[in-house]
Amino acid sequence: MKSAVIPQVRVEPEFRAELEASLREGETLSEFVESAVRDAATRRRTQAEFIARGLASRDEARRTGVYFTIAQVDEKLSGMLAKARERVFSGAK
Repeated sequence: MKSAVIPQVRVEPEFRAELEASLREGETLSEFVESAVRDAATRRRTQAEFIARGLASRDEARRTGVYFTIAQVDEKLSGMLAKARERVFSGAK
């Protein structure tokens, strides 16, 4: 597949200088912009998926009438966090 060009973005000279100053060794401004655009697209996709899961969960709760209290959710998440910490720290020893 042939590559495409992202439209140019006009910025103030000061901002361009700031961007260029933030580049890593050997990194071009084009690579930086591509990386930033990819990251933004990924973040937006992840947010959209999160919202879709939340809305589906809401709809399922309305359909079934099964709801959970904040305390129940907090307990479940705390347990998941504790297990994850155990895995991380037991593997680090």
